[in-house]
Amino acid sequence: MAKPVIITVDDDAEVLRAVERDLRRRYAERYRVLRADSGASALEALGGLQRRGGQVSLLLADQRMPVMTGVEFLGKAVGLFPDAKRVLLTAYADTDAAIRAINDARIHHYLLKPWDPPEEHLYPVLDDLLEDWMASFRPAFEGVRVLGTRWSPHSYAISDFLARNQAPYQWIDVETAPQNAAVRRLVEAVGAQASSLPMVLFPDGSSLSNPSTAELAEKLGLRVRPEMAFYDLVIVGGGPAGLAAAVYGASEGLRTVMIEMEAPGGQAGMSSRIENYLGFPSGLSGGDLARRAVAQARRFGVEILAPQQVTAARVEGPSRIVKLAGGNDIGCKVLLIATGVSYRKLDVPGAESLQGRGVYYGSAMTQALSSKDEEVYIIGGANSAGQAAMYFSRYARRVVMLVRGESLSASMSQYLIDQIKRMPNIQVETRARVVEVHGDSRLEAISIHCVDSGQTDRVPANSLFVFIGAEPNTDWLAAVVERDQRGFILTGADLMRDGKRPGGWPLDRDPFLTETSVPGIFAAGDVRHGSVKRVASGVGEGAMAVQFIHQYLGAA
Repeated sequence: MAKPVIITVDDDAEVLRAVERDLRRRYAERYRVLRADSGASALEALGGLQRRGGQVSLLLADQRMPVMTGVEFLGKAVGLFPDAKRVLLTAYADTDAAIRAINDARIHHYLLKPWDPPEEHLYPVLDDLLEDWMASFRPAFEGVRVLGTRWSPHSYAISDFLARNQAPYQWIDVETAPQNAAVRRLVEAVGAQASSLPMVLFPDGSSLSNPSTAELAEKLGLRVRPEMAFYDLVIVGGGPAGLAAAVYGASEGLRTVMIEMEAPGGQAGMSSRIENYLGFPSGLSGGDLARRAVAQARRFGVEILAPQQVTAARVEGPSRIVKLAGGNDIGCKVLLIATGVSYRKLDVPGAESLQGRGVYYGSAMTQALSSKDEEVYIIGGANSAGQAAMYFSRYARRVVMLVRGESLSASMSQYLIDQIKRMPNIQVETRARVVEVHGDSRLEAISIHCVDSGQTDRVPANSLFVFIGAEPNTDWLAAVVERDQRGFILTGADLMRDGKRPGGWPLDRDPFLTETSVPGIFAAGDVRHGSVKRVASGVGEGAMAVQFIHQYLGAA
C-alpha cells in the first residue's frame, strides 16, 4: 500500500529544505513527504495524486508566498482533499491573520516560525493532527478504476473484460456524482465528459478514454503476440478443456500455446459458483478455477495469448496453420479446437438494441452490486441459470427465474434445485417465456407470456440475464473439418458412415475418439458433438485429447 502523503509548501528554498528535513526525520517511515515551492505547483501535485487515487494526510503551507498565500492555497486544497489536516506556517506578525484563517478557511492549526526545536514546537502539534487523521483513514483502492455509467454497453464490456481477466478494478458510476462528493471530485479532477466515457484510470496516473479491449490488454501487459512461429501444440480456446489440455501437453514436453478470444476460463469462468467439481467440497467460483488453472499452465511453460482471436485454419502438408486476427500465422504439428460455446441470443423485439443496457448474456457478476434491492429476471433452467440465481439472490430484492419447461429437474442438478427452493427471494416461473423487451436508452420492462393461461404481462425490469442454450463458434472451420447441422465438430466414431472413414481420410486407421475429419486436428469440450456439457467433462476431454495427440505424433 502506498504511504499517505504530507506536503509542505514554501517559496523560500532554505525554509522549505528545513521543513522537509524535519518532516522526513520524524515521519518518513509512515508517510511520503513531498515539497512544493508555490501554491500553484502544490495544487498541480495534489491533482495528480487525486487522479492516481493517492491519500493526503497533512498540508503545511507558509502564509507569506507571492501570487498565492498559504491561506489561499489551503482554501483551494480543501476541494481536492477535504479530509487532509491543514496547517499554516506563519511569522509572529501574522498571527491575527492565522487566527482568522482557522475560522474562515477551515485551517486546523497554525505554527510560528522559527519552530526550533521541532521536538517541542513542531512534532507535538503534527503528531496530534496525524493521529486524528489516521483514526478515520480508509486506504484507497490502488488498482485500475473505471469511470462509466451503468447503462453503457461499453462500460459493461470493459468491466466484464477486466473481471474475466482477473484484473482487480474499482467501478465508479459517474451518475452518482451529484450525490457522492468523492466521485464528483474525481470526475472534476480527470475532466471526464460524456464523450470520453468510459474512462479507465491506472495506478501510474495514466488513463484511457473509451478504450478498446486491445488497448486495455496492451496497457495491462496481457500477451497477444506469439513468441515463436511454430509449436508442437496449438490450442484454440481457453475454457476448462483448453486449459486442461495445455497443462497436460506442456507437462509432457510439448511446446504449447493456448489462444483465447476473451479471457482464460471460458464460459465456466463466468460462473459464480461450481459446487459439483471433484475435489472442492465447498465449491469454487469459475474465476477461481480459471486463475488456478492458468497459474498451473504457466508453471509448465504454456504460452497464453489472450485476448486474441483465431480467424482461419488450414493444412499444409504435416503442418496445421492458424491465422490470428492481426494477420499473423502460427504453425504447429497438432491443432486442438476447444472453443466451447456461447449463449444463444434472445430473439425477441428490443433485445438486440438493449444488449449491455440491461439485457446480458451469462452471469455478468459485475452487475450484481448494481442490482442491489432491485428485481432481477433470469431466463433459463440449466445449471448456469441456477448458479446465477443463487448469486444474485445475495443482492437483489427478488430474483425471478423464467423457465420454458415444466420444471427445473429436466435440466438442472438436484443440489441447485434444493438450494433455490430454500431461498425465499427466488421465484421460479415455469412454462413462461419473454416475448419482448422494452426501453429506449436502457431496459425498462419485459413482456412475459404464460403458456398455461395464455396471458402476456408487461412488468418493470432493470436487469435481464439470458441463459437459453448454446451455440458453437466454428464458422471459421467450415471448410476445414466436418461439423453437424448446429456447427458442433464431429470426431471419432461420429465421423464414420456405414463403417467407412470420412472422405479424404488419408490414414490406415480410424479417427481417434477426439480427432476430427482431418488427422492432427482434434476437438475437446463443449464444441465437440455429443460432449457432456459439464466442467469436469471438459477437463477430462482436454486431458484425454493429449493422449491421442501423443499417439498421433508417435506415428507421424
